[in-house]
Amino acid sequence: MPASSLDELVALCKRRGFIFQSSEIYGGLQGVYDYGPLGVELKNNLKQAWWRRNVYERDDMEGLDASVLTHRLVLHYSGHEATFADPMVDNRITKKRYRLDHLLKEQPEEVLKRLYRAMEVEEGNLHALVQAMMQAPERAGGAMTAAGVLDPASGEPGDWTPPRYFNMMFKTYVGPVEDEASLAYLRPETAQGIFVNFKNVLDATSRKLPFGIAQIGKAFRNEITPRNFIFRVREFEQMEIEYFVRPGEDEYWHRYWVEERLKWWQEMGLSRENLVPYEQPPEELAHYAKATVDILYRFPHGLEELEGIANRTDFDLGSHTKDQEALGITARVLRNEHSTQRLAYRDPETGKWFVPYVIEPSAGVDRGVLALLAEAFTREELPSGEERIVLKLKPQLAPIKVAVIPLVKNRPEITEYAKRLKARLLALGLGRVLYEDTGNIGKAYRRHDEVGTPFAVTVDYDTIGQSKDGTTRLKDTVTVRDRDTMEQIRLHVDELEGFLRERLKW
Repeated sequence: MPASSLDELVALCKRRGFIFQSSEIYGGLQGVYDYGPLGVELKNNLKQAWWRRNVYERDDMEGLDASVLTHRLVLHYSGHEATFADPMVDNRITKKRYRLDHLLKEQPEEVLKRLYRAMEVEEGNLHALVQAMMQAPERAGGAMTAAGVLDPASGEPGDWTPPRYFNMMFKTYVGPVEDEASLAYLRPETAQGIFVNFKNVLDATSRKLPFGIAQIGKAFRNEITPRNFIFRVREFEQMEIEYFVRPGEDEYWHRYWVEERLKWWQEMGLSRENLVPYEQPPEELAHYAKATVDILYRFPHGLEELEGIANRTDFDLGSHTKDQEALGITARVLRNEHSTQRLAYRDPETGKWFVPYVIEPSAGVDRGVLALLAEAFTREELPSGEERIVLKLKPQLAPIKVAVIPLVKNRPEITEYAKRLKARLLALGLGRVLYEDTGNIGKAYRRHDEVGTPFAVTVDYDTIGQSKDGTTRLKDTVTVRDRDTMEQIRLHVDELEGFLRERLKW
């Protein structure tokens, strides 16, 4: 049985050292989390799997690690300064603040019906309702109060302010003087660092279209209402690709990347039944997008976005390039008066310059971790009537690949053998191998079931040639226990390396 609620996953993450609330000893920092000893391993394994697939295994991809601090003009010409905002509303009674669209999604049907009528919007079109409310904020605030919109914190109708937009970018200043000239931002997405480095990468690698640039890194958004654990947070990590193609080939490559990303998430262990492709209707598309398909996942708190694959046309390179008028840009972009580089591609056959279209698969690392935990969490009833919790993670993603356990802790010949074996297995480079000497063998098995360790190797008296029957025929053999089946087999240590390699390789 999977996790019945998000609370079960939160409790497991805290108890076993996957994820902690940031600055918890001072009351916590809302929307910010720290990855503990096991969480950082799982997160790194997911990122490494993504990098391996999209950079190492492909011949049309380059990597990049751009800076977090971002020049103001980058985010001016990208449109973020003007448009990167969410609708916000306050309840005068509770002093609580909410993102408007999220608040409305949580309302009872009869409340929403009253709002639709008050704002003269067709019932069922929440996106249109929010747009109408933001166009007439004074009217909207009164309509919300009159309709009895409930405050999730109190469960009571609120007295609502006119909704307003809130820019989510974190500002900072570069250098000792805090003035407009030194203003910069913490990047709200990793994509812009790729776009402004397009010419640098192209010149350094001599790539031909189509090709992509991949990046994994932190981004920051001052979310109005962070929620659902690590799903919506203020500091998060993204895995993004900007894949540059010829205009006219963009629709093919958009479909290609949707299928590729669906396939990859299934290879990571997510079931196809829990992955739902959602094609955004025209009214929901971002201003730069020709088409967007979201890969939704059935999280414990509901069906939500795991990754988005957008056809961004020539908007991004067209926004940042110089010589805009000479390049035939199709997207509506701001007139760029500051760029010093032509971010375009010269056709090797015709010699003509043009701005490539961009397909962007963008996934949240933290959301990926949450999806993996939700999918893997299993509660099983054993034949003995006992219950166990096991994380059935894909073995290659497990935080700990192998636990080496001495059967007893007071026999130096057993513990030293176990430590030598641990070092030998670690040298295989398969991931983290843990020497486990806390508690008895049964408790060790249960603990490693709960954190997803696929294999537990036990060193016992047989291993050191002291079998009960007085023979040494089992010398240098160990017991290997499988996490999912709980079955145990006996292997010689020289066979163990091949056994593990076969099961932990990608």
